[in-house]
Amino acid sequence: MEIAKALGVEVWLRGGWAMDFFIGEVTRDHVDIDWFAWAEDAPALTGGLLRYGYEPLPGSPAGQQLDFCKQGVENSFALLSKDRFGHVVVAGGPWAGEMWPEGMLDAPDGRIGALRCRIISPRAQIKIKQMMPVWVAGRPRRRKDTEDIARLEAALRERGTRPA
Repeated sequence: MEIAKALGVEVWLRGGWAMDFFIGEVTRDHVDIDWFAWAEDAPALTGGLLRYGYEPLPGSPAGQQLDFCKQGVENSFALLSKDRFGHVVVAGGPWAGEMWPEGMLDAPDGRIGALRCRIISPRAQIKIKQMMPVWVAGRPRRRKDTEDIARLEAALRERGTRPA
């Protein structure tokens, strides 16, 4: 977050950490940190991460995601773009142009203690976790995703909001 802020780059937590920042506490162990960032900021973000000792990881299609590791912790930045109608879409790779859930980037900041961070909306997080096995053929539904969906739905209900 500090690197992105220093670079003037917007990032949003996604995945398990986004859920925890929405709920306000760490609910489970995490092996990585998942982010969203604008594709146009990828060169600046890459340069900043490299200057701070992050090592690039191979694997993701160019233009779709940046993957880095530092001190054994992976940070993955799924890249975003907008289509001609202003919808947030996948920036590159085989799913380039596919829409992300409406309102995904409109959530208020999440917080754990004094630490605040931009997060994707909990409804978008639920949708992504529900649909990932459909969108990515052969990817099984993971137990942690099912548990995360239940936690997010319960947190939304506690706040008087319908989960879907």
